[in-house]
Amino acid sequence: MVARPSPVLGVLLSIVSRVLAALLSTPPSTPELLSTLPSIYYKCFPGDSCWPTKQERNAFNVSLKSKLIATVSLPSHNIRLVIRNTGYNYLGKSSRVGTVVLWTYHMKNIEFSDYTSPHYCSRAIKFGPGLQDIEAIAAVHAQSNILVAGNSFWLGLAADQVLAWDVVTAADEVITATPTQNPDLYWALSGGGGGTYGVVISMTSKVCPELRTATANLTFSIDPQFSPRFWEVVPIFVAGIQPLTDIGGVAIWELTNRTFVVSPVTVPGGTQALLQTWLQPTLDLVVREMNRSSNVTEYQIGGRLIPRSTVDRNLSKLFHALQTITEHGAVVSGVLLNVSRTPVTDNAVNPPWRDTAISIVIAMPFDYHNRTANRMSRGLITSTLLPLLEQLTPGSGAYLNEADIDQPNWQSTFYGSNYAKLAAIKLKYDPDHFFYARTAVGSEYWVESVDEPLCHAV
Repeated sequence: MVARPSPVLGVLLSIVSRVLAALLSTPPSTPELLSTLPSIYYKCFPGDSCWPTKQERNAFNVSLKSKLIATVSLPSHNIRLVIRNTGYNYLGKSSRVGTVVLWTYHMKNIEFSDYTSPHYCSRAIKFGPGLQDIEAIAAVHAQSNILVAGNSFWLGLAADQVLAWDVVTAADEVITATPTQNPDLYWALSGGGGGTYGVVISMTSKVCPELRTATANLTFSIDPQFSPRFWEVVPIFVAGIQPLTDIGGVAIWELTNRTFVVSPVTVPGGTQALLQTWLQPTLDLVVREMNRSSNVTEYQIGGRLIPRSTVDRNLSKLFHALQTITEHGAVVSGVLLNVSRTPVTDNAVNPPWRDTAISIVIAMPFDYHNRTANRMSRGLITSTLLPLLEQLTPGSGAYLNEADIDQPNWQSTFYGSNYAKLAAIKLKYDPDHFFYARTAVGSEYWVESVDEPLCHAV
C-alpha cells in the first residue's frame, strides 16, 4: 500500500484535549457525552480515534450550505471527509484518524408541508441531519402525526418513508434526489448506508395520523438451578408473539442466560385484551419478575437478521444457539417485526430485511480498563458467536448499523445483492472517494491502520 497522509490545515481545530477531558470527567452514559464525543461507539477498538494519538482530530460545526460546500472542497488537499452527527454509530463510521470530521449536529431545521409527487400526496416533514429521532418524533406528535423511525408493519422501514434528499456532492453541488430526480442517488441513500455518497443536508419523509396503540412490558429471571425451565419459556414467548407481527405488532426483547426482558411489545390499533391473549402462554410460565436496564455504550456487538423460515422451521435450533451464545457471557436482544410489504418506490434496503422475523443483536461487555479482554470479546463475536446464527440463516444478512465491526464479507452481509449497484452509484457521485465511513459502500478502496491516515488499498 502507499500511504497518503493528509496535511494539517491551519483552519482545523485540534480536539484531543476536549475528548480526553470528556472521557475522564464524564460518565459514558450521560447525554452530554453521547451528543458531543466523536464516535463514543468506536471506543472499543485498540487505537480508537476517540483516544488521543499522535494525529489531531478535526471538526467543523456546519450550519450553512455555503460553509458546507467550502468544506467539501477539500479533496484538492488530499483529505478524506467523515460525516458525523452525534457519533451514534456502533461501527465507528463517524470518526477516523487523518480525516476531517464534518459535524452536522446543529443542523436541526424542521419544516412541515403538504407534499405532492407522482408517488405520494399527503403530509410530510423535512428536517436537517442534526435532528435526532426523539426530536423529530416530538415535533410530529405535536401535530398529531407519527413518523417511522425504525419499522412498521403497515408502513415499512424508515427508509421506505423517504420522499427526497438534499445532498452536497463531492463536486460542490447541492442537488435533490427523489424517485424521479437523480433517482440512482435516491435509491442508494434510501437503505444503502450513509456517509459515503455525499453530505445529506435535509431529508423529507412521510408522516401519518396517530392512532391508539396497545403496549406491554415483560421482565422475568430465574435461578440457575432452573435454567432448563427458563429456556422453555423464551421460545414460547417468541412463538406466541410472532403472529402479532402479521397484524402490525412489534416486540423488542433482550436475554441473558438467566433474565428475559421484553420492552416493549406494541400493537398499533390493538387493545389490552388482544395483548393479554397473546402473552398469556408466556405469563403462565413466568417464574418471577425483575427489573433490569442496560447501557448500550458498554457493549461490543454483532448482529444477524433471522428469516421467518428459520422461526417457523428451526425455532428450537435457534434458541439452542442463543443459549450457547449467552453461556459465553453475551447478552442477546431481538426485535420481532414484519416489514415484508414492498415499498411504493424501490430503494436500496438489503433484500433479506423483507423476509426477516427477528433482528438479533448479540453483545459482549466492554471493559474500560482491559483492552486485551475487549479484543478477545470482539474475536469471540466474529469467530464463534455470530457463526452459530449464520449457519442457521444462510443467505440472510445483518442490519448495517447494529453489526460486527469485523464482519467478514461485510459487503454481502450488510448490502446483499445491491452492493454492485451501490458501488457504481458511489463512483458516479464521488469518483475520488472523498467521503469515507468504515464498512460504507466503497470503503474497501482504503485501508485503515491504528493511528495513521488512510492508505490506498493495493
